[in-house]
Amino acid sequence: MRETADAAVWQTEISGLPAPRRGKVRDVYDLGETLLIVACDRISAYDHVLRPAVPGKGKILNQLSNFWFERLDSVPNHLLATDAADFPASLQPHREQLAGRAVLVRKARVVPFECVARGYLAGSAFKEYQRDGRACGIPLQPGLVRASRLPEPIFTPATKAESGHDENVSFEVMAAAIGGDLAARLRDLTLELYTAAAEHAAERGLLLADTKLELGLAGDELLLIDEVFTPDSSRYWQADTWRPGEEPASFDKQFVRNWLDGSGWDHESPPPPLPPEVVEGTRGRYLEAYRRITGGEPAL
Repeated sequence: MRETADAAVWQTEISGLPAPRRGKVRDVYDLGETLLIVACDRISAYDHVLRPAVPGKGKILNQLSNFWFERLDSVPNHLLATDAADFPASLQPHREQLAGRAVLVRKARVVPFECVARGYLAGSAFKEYQRDGRACGIPLQPGLVRASRLPEPIFTPATKAESGHDENVSFEVMAAAIGGDLAARLRDLTLELYTAAAEHAAERGLLLADTKLELGLAGDELLLIDEVFTPDSSRYWQADTWRPGEEPASFDKQFVRNWLDGSGWDHESPPPPLPPEVVEGTRGRYLEAYRRITGGEPAL
């Protein structure tokens, strides 16, 4: 693995394997029948990968995803192995480097939409509501403010962009693209999973404001894939200090977004480097989210 001077794993290069497909924060190796997904310590915001990396981030979020996959095992998922000792023989020379940050998974045909569930008004949904009283095209009651709890969770799909911004779309647009039956299955499953995760988070003193899930098809079987209910894909708020109308105390990337927003960056040019206190503050928030949600410590 290639590492930066601060010991954060920026990217992986595993000898004997084809070059990986590098996403914003994960490296994916095609092993033929299966995929090896490695969670690196890169962090992204506003569709840019930031520097420096956050030490240990990949391990924290990979292991948190594995916790959720196991807890939500009533829904099929793509996991084949989470312990590097169970990986194929060709990967055993790299077992120490992969431990805690890599999973072996089934291949799936990825649904070309992000499946987003929102229980609170935040992010792009809040900005749209301020403009026209809607959240991702769904009309909402008047009088809501930042961080308001919605009367019931809503499903707000988005296009998946390899580069640039994802775009919120209506359920009807999604259904026209992939078929009404599949779209309805995705909507219902997303809201079911969000509700289950939000209930667990609430028991641990956290509000799950919103989340995005990815699903794929292996034949006709719908699989939960990628990452699940991590601080990179979800907003977690401190429950006992939450007040509608105020910026909630969060355990997710909002801490980084807030710093970027206050830095004077234009969101288009290369982003400024994160200062040490932001890197450490982000790491601390991700660790705290892991501890609260799982009741344990990640293997770092």
